[in-house]
Amino acid sequence: MKLVLFSLAAAMLASTPAFADGARVEVQGGAGWSDGGEAKGVIGGAAGYDWSLPGGAFVGVEESIDKTIGSHRDARWATSGRIGLHITPADKLYATAGYNYGQGPNGTDVGAGLEHSFAGPIYGKVEYKHYFNEDDSRDSNAVLTGVGVHF
Repeated sequence: MKLVLFSLAAAMLASTPAFADGARVEVQGGAGWSDGGEAKGVIGGAAGYDWSLPGGAFVGVEESIDKTIGSHRDARWATSGRIGLHITPADKLYATAGYNYGQGPNGTDVGAGLEHSFAGPIYGKVEYKHYFNEDDSRDSNAVLTGVGVHF
């Protein structure tokens, strides 16, 4: 299985530029809340890479870090993948899933988002995520907006 994943990753990295959207970095912020809990501010950042697929589809990977504003806990990291469609030349609609780790309960997340390219390499996004925590903590949610740059 590791050989298959490594081969797939190597093939994606060696793909021609015509099939590669490229790297991106962003800052993001929004609100997070536990099921039944009060909303709190969240701030963070992410870096990722997307690859175009035939038919307007794309896949991507992302590493992010987020911190609840006013919390005494350290930030949490996430490694995620996303898959979606270019619904217009400037808009991407996508689903995302990942694994969260660091301070607080580890867990998985699923979500969806919309990314819009503005003039030049600048883009904005809005994204919802639902977090499934591994311990007995309540599940949590977040709505994030972000601004970033494509390279």
